[in-house]
Amino acid sequence: MKISNMKRWFRWAPLLYVAVFALSVAPFPDMPSLDEVPLVDKWVHFVMYAGLAGAVWLDIVFARDFRGFRPRHFLYAVLCPALFGGLMELVQAYCTTYRSGEWLDVVADVIGVLLAIPCAYLLAWWRRK
Repeated sequence: MKISNMKRWFRWAPLLYVAVFALSVAPFPDMPSLDEVPLVDKWVHFVMYAGLAGAVWLDIVFARDFRGFRPRHFLYAVLCPALFGGLMELVQAYCTTYRSGEWLDVVADVIGVLLAIPCAYLLAWWRRK
């Protein structure tokens, strides 16, 4: 694939990768307790990674040369964000003293990424109409 084609695909995704990285490694000040919301941390991971994968899917669906989903789309929009989520948990666990890495966070990341798939197909269907 030509570099010029890849540039058209990834318009918003790089910005969100940087934002997710910054949010993943930044120390947060004392925040009000959200104990009444069950698994609030997992919901945050779910939403962040659904948004990240959704941005990649949007870039793919609205690319000028989009002719339907291809296997490489799966690589860019599913595997990359899911692996990035795992990498961020490793960075939190081993490179920071104020954050911790958890396997359930990775599960929440992957579920968010996988939820972006049907949304992308609906968007592609809507775009073709």
